[in-house]
Amino acid sequence: MFLSKRILVTGGSGFLGSHLCERLLNEGAEVLCVDNFYCSTRSNIEHLLGHKRFELLRHDITFPLVVEVDEIYNLACPASPVHYQRDPVQTLKTSVHGAINMLGLAKRLHAKIFQASTSEVYGDPEIHPQTEDYWGNVNPIGIRSCYDEGKRAAETLFFDYHRQHKLRIKVARIFNTYGPRMHPNDGRVVSNFIVQALLNKPITIFGSGEQTRSFCYVTDLIEGIYRLMNSPDHVIGPINMGNPGEFTIRELAEKVIELTGAASQIVYKPLPHDDPCRRKPNIDLARKELNWSPAVPLAEGLKKTIAYFDKMLSTFKALPETSEPYRDNPGEGVMPLV
Repeated sequence: MFLSKRILVTGGSGFLGSHLCERLLNEGAEVLCVDNFYCSTRSNIEHLLGHKRFELLRHDITFPLVVEVDEIYNLACPASPVHYQRDPVQTLKTSVHGAINMLGLAKRLHAKIFQASTSEVYGDPEIHPQTEDYWGNVNPIGIRSCYDEGKRAAETLFFDYHRQHKLRIKVARIFNTYGPRMHPNDGRVVSNFIVQALLNKPITIFGSGEQTRSFCYVTDLIEGIYRLMNSPDHVIGPINMGNPGEFTIRELAEKVIELTGAASQIVYKPLPHDDPCRRKPNIDLARKELNWSPAVPLAEGLKKTIAYFDKMLSTFKALPETSEPYRDNPGEGVMPLV
């Protein structure tokens, strides 16, 4: 009798997590989705609730979790400045305490564990494009530090558990990702521009617009994560995952206006403190070890994302607000939803 893997996905109702849960179900896995709904929405995984191999558990991973699984994908953490700066202490706790709790669980279960790290570990990079051996240029006390340094600390914990306890780990440094199920109020540049354009409002660029980013469509990223998790044990990372195509923020705004047919004008505001000026991944390692590179061109991915937001805006009279944080009481256990 074939027994499928039971896989835990923390942050499973978020933008990336919900797509990952879908992919794992399609691969035949049993999926335990854990989320505290701090910056995610139940609607992202509502279509999965009736699936016989899907289970949802409301829980904050800064508190220990006792479950039985074969693999763990740790994606839980606010990932946009609007969300992670709203409660910076909790953001840091999620990266550090959350990593400790998930690593402890993996150690007890002898389970393989994946960590969703970020290109933000490079800070405002002095090397371009960024390679995995670059240690970064990060402000440890800035307004973005709760996220940047939290993810750097999580990477440290993962590699120390690997060296000290022989834990099987996988670490990916994720660059800007976009696609359906992004939160419309998360403050990220793609969702901001699309929503503003669809509402025919001015498109806001912070800074000169000459700063660059690389945009990876969500299905490409999920494919990379899946390949990394299922790669040989010696492939542990960190591995950059993103689209090496580099665009200025102004180019992105102009492309969104073109694809939406909006009458929006571009307006400029001051650049936030510590906002990186250039960001582009070197993905040679992912190509070599995983035979992976993004396949979805920016225009194609934007069309799909625009269609998602267009449908959302036609469904709701107002944009949905970010859900309020849920806090587990460690003395009362966790709260299963289904």
